[in-house]
Amino acid sequence: MPVHAQESSPASAAPSFLIVTFGDSTTAPRKGVDVYTSQLETRLKSSPIPVRLVNKGVGGNTTAMAMKRFKTDVLDEKPDLVIIQFGINDSMVDVWKTPPAQASRVSLEDYEKNLRFFVAEIRRNGGDVILMTPNPLRWTPLLHHNYDKPPYDPSDEKGLTSILEKYAQAMRAIAHDLNVPLVDVYALYDTWEKTNGESCLKLLGDGMHPNTRGHTLTTDTLEPIVKSKVASKTGASSSPVK
Repeated sequence: MPVHAQESSPASAAPSFLIVTFGDSTTAPRKGVDVYTSQLETRLKSSPIPVRLVNKGVGGNTTAMAMKRFKTDVLDEKPDLVIIQFGINDSMVDVWKTPPAQASRVSLEDYEKNLRFFVAEIRRNGGDVILMTPNPLRWTPLLHHNYDKPPYDPSDEKGLTSILEKYAQAMRAIAHDLNVPLVDVYALYDTWEKTNGESCLKLLGDGMHPNTRGHTLTTDTLEPIVKSKVASKTGASSSPVK
């Protein structure tokens, strides 16, 4: 009987690392902006193993909306690592409607439940997670036009964040409870303001979405955490990071 060369098994293949960034419009690709996903991709080109990033940010998404695409956009990709950032759309009260909305689009309780579900399912499928708080908001003429009424305070520079702050705090609590690495983007922007003595509006293209400068601030903090996750797989099998 002829002897055939043994085929390489999948386990012996060179390891690689897949990252999915899962969020709303602050994650999604944006014209004229170098978002954190693309910045990370550039910075990880010299990694000891190949790293691929897939941007699954969708504008206008809440965690409730993202739940409907979670399996297809995240789990079916079989990622090693998922970076999750939601909160702005969940927290918003649509006071511009007729009649004005009285509550956030997604309740704080449901926001927390949805995030905990994402983390649990990603881990159950063999992946790892990094959570990121939403960035703060600052008034612009358009935002004044749309949200210039209670529960928001147009006379306060930070008056658009009174509800969002609670969602950021919920993200912090979940990260602590579940032992998930956290990039506190909300706090990063606050610290930037105090350090530079000027409004973080300079980090936001329209008072809501980070510009390239804002995304760079996030990437600077995110990069070493991601590199540590990638390094932990170097020389290991191609199975997802636990």
